[in-house]
Amino acid sequence: MASAATVATGWYRGRVKAVPSGDCLVIVAMTSSKPGVLPEKTITLSSLMAPKLANRSRVDEPFAWESREFLRKLCIGKEVTFKGDYFVPSIGREFGTVFLGDKNVAMLVVAGGWAKIREPGQNKTEASPYLSELLRLEEQAKQEGLGCWSKAPGAAEASIRNLPPSSLGDPSKLDAMSLLAENKGRPMEGIVEQVRDGSTLRVYLLPKFQFVQVFVAGIQAPQMGRKVATESVVETESTVDETRGDVPVEPHAPLTSAQRLAVSTTAETAADPFAPEAKFFTEMRVLNRDVRIVLEGVDKFSNLIGSVYYPDGESAKDLASELVENGLAKYVEWSANMMEEDAKRRLKAAELQAKKTRLRMWTNYVPPPTNSKAIHNQKFTGKVVEVVSGDCIIVADDSIPYGSPLAERRVNLSSIRCPKMGNPRRDEKPAPFAREAKEFLRTRLIGRQVNVEMEYARKVPLAEGSVVPSGESDSRVMDFGSLFLVSPAKVEGDDAPSSGPSAGSQQTGINIGELVIARGFGTVIRHRDFEERSNYYDALLAAESRAISGKKGMHAAKDPPVTHVTDLTMASAKKARDFLPFLHRSRKSLAVVEYVLSGHRFKLLIPKETCSIAFAFSGVRCPGRDEPYSDEAIALMRRKIMQRDVEIEVETVDRTGTFLGSLWESKTNVAVTLLEAGLAKLQTSFGSDRIPDLQLLEQAQESAKKQKLKIWENYVEGEKAPNGSAVESKQQEVLKVMVTEVLGGGKFYVQTVGDQKIVTIQQQLASLNLQEAPVIGAFNPKKGDIVLCNFLADNSWNRAMIVNAPRGPVESPKDRFEVFYIDYGNQEVVLYSQLRPIDPSVSTAPGLAQLCSLAYIKVPNWEEDFGEEAAEYLSQHTLNSGKEFKAIIEERDTSGGKVKGQGTGTILAVTLAAEDAEISVNAAMIQEGLARTEKRNRRERKERQVALDGLEKFQEEAKTGRRGMWQYGDIESDDEDNIPTARKTAGRRS
Repeated sequence: MASAATVATGWYRGRVKAVPSGDCLVIVAMTSSKPGVLPEKTITLSSLMAPKLANRSRVDEPFAWESREFLRKLCIGKEVTFKGDYFVPSIGREFGTVFLGDKNVAMLVVAGGWAKIREPGQNKTEASPYLSELLRLEEQAKQEGLGCWSKAPGAAEASIRNLPPSSLGDPSKLDAMSLLAENKGRPMEGIVEQVRDGSTLRVYLLPKFQFVQVFVAGIQAPQMGRKVATESVVETESTVDETRGDVPVEPHAPLTSAQRLAVSTTAETAADPFAPEAKFFTEMRVLNRDVRIVLEGVDKFSNLIGSVYYPDGESAKDLASELVENGLAKYVEWSANMMEEDAKRRLKAAELQAKKTRLRMWTNYVPPPTNSKAIHNQKFTGKVVEVVSGDCIIVADDSIPYGSPLAERRVNLSSIRCPKMGNPRRDEKPAPFAREAKEFLRTRLIGRQVNVEMEYARKVPLAEGSVVPSGESDSRVMDFGSLFLVSPAKVEGDDAPSSGPSAGSQQTGINIGELVIARGFGTVIRHRDFEERSNYYDALLAAESRAISGKKGMHAAKDPPVTHVTDLTMASAKKARDFLPFLHRSRKSLAVVEYVLSGHRFKLLIPKETCSIAFAFSGVRCPGRDEPYSDEAIALMRRKIMQRDVEIEVETVDRTGTFLGSLWESKTNVAVTLLEAGLAKLQTSFGSDRIPDLQLLEQAQESAKKQKLKIWENYVEGEKAPNGSAVESKQQEVLKVMVTEVLGGGKFYVQTVGDQKIVTIQQQLASLNLQEAPVIGAFNPKKGDIVLCNFLADNSWNRAMIVNAPRGPVESPKDRFEVFYIDYGNQEVVLYSQLRPIDPSVSTAPGLAQLCSLAYIKVPNWEEDFGEEAAEYLSQHTLNSGKEFKAIIEERDTSGGKVKGQGTGTILAVTLAAEDAEISVNAAMIQEGLARTEKRNRRERKERQVALDGLEKFQEEAKTGRRGMWQYGDIESDDEDNIPTARKTAGRRS
């Protein structure tokens, strides 16, 4: 736009921002090359003179208000075309012609009788180009008595507004408390006359024309600069007191008032950043517009606080929300407390979003440190297998086979907090309503299909008194999300939405968080500004409001009923036996499965007897923990019966206090399910006549055997063993493995072939995209930590445990760490630059490398005679062969403990044989004179005796041929086997 001091010569387009009077418009440019406030121009309609509105020194001229209203309603907010006609320097005004569409605005005003024509003076150029037409229209309006030319008696006097004192420019004279008392919460019509800053308005309240100043509730926009009057004192040069003639003043006498010159000046303070933009934003939406004011309160200075709504098409918009959403105002708690909760939540959410996007006044905003981070694009469908508490649920992911360590996901419900269940081991009792909240969810969710939307993760410190393993963090990561019941059916008696999306939700079904909160079993967390929160936070707050108003659950005045449960699992076996007659009396009892201890052993709650018991199947046993298929048996039982209502029939109690019997879920004997899946064996040595449904159990086991399922996969009868001996008809536990590392002394690491755990972890590691080196100081791995390590031989990232680390913090990318690859068994020294932190979802799964030894034989350690040759032979025929092997587990040695470089836990003593080999690796090493058989004991298992008999034949062959260690004749050594030291190699993994 042209400068105000320059007469424009061309036509311009703009939008009318304000209408100060019946003949004046403030027009804003449509666009600008510079961001921020758009240029504007004030145009007085050429040759027109409208009646003047009231100010502090005068009242309305007749028809002044109607004249302004005609032009305001005609033009405000609309796009116009205008042209400057002339400029009058003496009054500093520019006069021009404005067109609304194809209509000349001045002509419309004059035709309506709302302005008079000003005849040109001596300067004939100071006139409208359309003067003759305007004069004709004025004469026509006079004749018809339109507008200002009305001939109705008393019309001129009636058009003058009877303004109250506050409307003459001083809103402080208004009785704010009385006005609030009369109109609180009721929408009042008004017209905005002035915008002082983005959140402060001066408004005429209609129809009484009360002129009030309104501060927009809940927000504060940046402040505009303001003028501040200052006064300074200047001493005059004269030393003559003018009040006393020419009498000189003594040199040290105080100056008189006449000798001090008071100089009054005006200084203008600078506007806050983005203050002009905020003011302009508000002006373009409400200045000279019809608005609705809802008074919310009055501050201590009697200033009115209110919400302002302006029209936008068919709807109305909240000025406060618009300012905050656009980063032009901040949320203010003290005035927001006067508003309703829903309005407060909207403002806080809008400010949070503006901060996240660093919009305008939040450009340099630095968020406070937070221990939570968002989880993006993690959605899955699964079945609820356990309700841990009112705000924690375990879901089995449908996309991952059961039995995998990653199949079950613990989901903490976002943004809600329920009473804690306590810890019996620490003698902590459940908080009030904790049992009720858990039972409420159990009866509605267990076994049901749900959609899960993960939202954020948070680090939380471990509970006081928790034991922190060496090298591990004193905090844990919890994943939070929202759950939705897939079924659209209404959950009877609940106050949550029955189907369709929750408020603001894209999910269908019932929001579990809303369900809990609506029944009064939890509260909504009041997050700090920048903390992550539920995507459905507003819906949760609304549910909480309903629960509070309805006095439900923990919001009610009464306490929950007290329930005492006797836990017989923590009692002595004698107390359990004393309880047996009560269970025999009712024969079959209803129970709830509280916990799956193993595939065949459970903790049950019997509501009728208010007690918990340990319960196991009669005559059915699953693999023990750390044995193959143990995890799958547990996972199957968790999916089938965890926290389900079941029926039991107890037969007896064993010496540990565990009740033995049968268990039915939905009239199905659960033991049959285990046997059919090949995850359990039938044991009838103590008396088959006491087992109900024995025939069904036997049929289930035979079916699994025929299909060679799970533990029956390698079941053989009468087959010759790889060590050359005959075996009895019995089940043999066999694994298909690949050797990944050889240590020496006959010990080596293997990975199970086809294990779903391996596939899952390898997929997760393969999806990583790690390139940047870790920041020194931000990542300081310690001994015992699990990390990601780049294995340089094949440039792959693998899980590794820190075996040795430099003392103190990392100082250089070349600092050296000794690591043990937990999925392969090899060990090496690496640089700090090869390490990266690991996500907890990957690090928590146990290492995949299983330490094994060759059963029934003694192999020299690396440093002993023929130890190196034995290790080389074992490496060449296993590690470097690329073959798959069959490992028959003969024994499990759990006494290994922690050994440097060899991991922890069980060592499997195995007979190792390739699929196409005639004899086992054990027998081959004996045959080559690189090992010898173990010493016999007096009391040996029959299987061990048979195995040693077969191996001794190969040993005699080595002795006869003077092979290996037998080259100088017979040797005798009764030394015990020593666990060898790991070879620090980075051997190639098969």
